[in-house]
Amino acid sequence: MSAETVTISSLGAKGDGVAHDSNGPIFVPFALPGETVSIARVKSEGTIMSFATTSPDRVQPPCRHFGPDGVGGTCGGCSLQHLAKAPYNEFKRQILIDALKSKGLEAPVGDIFEAAPHQRRRLVFTVRRRESGIVIGINQAETHHVVKIEECPIASNGILSRMDAIYTIARAAGSDAFRITVTETLTGLDISLDGLRGGLGDQERRAVTNAVIKLKGIARVSANGEIVIEPNKPLLDFDGARVALPPGGFTQATLEAEAHMAELAIAHIGKAKKVADLFAGVGTFALRIARKASVFAVESDEKAIKALDQGARTTQGLKPVSIERRDLFRRPLMTSEFKTFDAVVFDPPRAGAEAQCLELAKSQVKKIVAISCNPLTLARDLAILTAGGYRIDKVTPIDQFLWSPHVEAVATLTKG
Repeated sequence: MSAETVTISSLGAKGDGVAHDSNGPIFVPFALPGETVSIARVKSEGTIMSFATTSPDRVQPPCRHFGPDGVGGTCGGCSLQHLAKAPYNEFKRQILIDALKSKGLEAPVGDIFEAAPHQRRRLVFTVRRRESGIVIGINQAETHHVVKIEECPIASNGILSRMDAIYTIARAAGSDAFRITVTETLTGLDISLDGLRGGLGDQERRAVTNAVIKLKGIARVSANGEIVIEPNKPLLDFDGARVALPPGGFTQATLEAEAHMAELAIAHIGKAKKVADLFAGVGTFALRIARKASVFAVESDEKAIKALDQGARTTQGLKPVSIERRDLFRRPLMTSEFKTFDAVVFDPPRAGAEAQCLELAKSQVKKIVAISCNPLTLARDLAILTAGGYRIDKVTPIDQFLWSPHVEAVATLTKG
């Protein structure tokens, strides 16, 4: 380890400050462009020891776990609380612009749709049993140390207000180390216990069941994907369509971002009469689109596609919704299968939709909406589509992971 003084020239893709010397880049977490800092250095990584100059863009972090001096605290959940709002938004927008440029794409990139504090309705906590008792929190960055969460400015108040109940259920589970995914739904918290070695024993199952019976506001508890107790179906609302979230099921992290992404998609497809929704999940977009057009929804996860189908069947006023369980990575829809569709919406996992886009690019579908949580795979997929004759109308960055380097995007495309 060596100590030296460096000047930060930019922010890296993970939000670290980046300095340079003759050997290449040096990554300094929690440093900002324009700052001169003394660091303890190990290879290409630096830890801030002191400041010679600070940036005017440096602000007081809102959370005690981030550290009052803005150079990182104990919690590893956020990395950019020390950066002022305007440069923070531009940093995230630039991530998307740089990803597009890496594939030779010059596309109109709109202003970022901003996240706000206390919007996150889905959080993953780590649980550890210590001599002093159960600790529920977030891992410290690059370590296995769990920081007990005393406050969290990103989490919804519906989750924060029920931390005592979450602790009660965690204690009843009995295991020394596992994860808890908490999702706020219309009917209460959906709590998923994952990573339990051997699952829950009979004694622990009874303890969890008895705890939930005494508590209020818990819709369901599942363990390693199996329902333990379900006082209420954990329901999500997609423009009036109610869907029961499967155990461990995926949903967008914030309601506000989800609604805005859906608005962008629906506005672009316009008067399309028949729409394919690929990687449809539980129907986040499909059931909203079905208010105006018939929808063919494709998803590989059996529980998710069944939940979507049930939501469609029990909602009045929808256009026809048909479904297919299909792995679009291994068996994408072929070009000939798109002949009857006016528009396509796809929202794949982080790996993107390369195989599907190779087929879609050869189709004559008029409108496409590409939704992605990974700018790099989105750029690759858009490059495939533009090579096939599609024009990128606009790309909108979406921030639903506040104070992190993660950014989502909605890209709209038109054939010809």
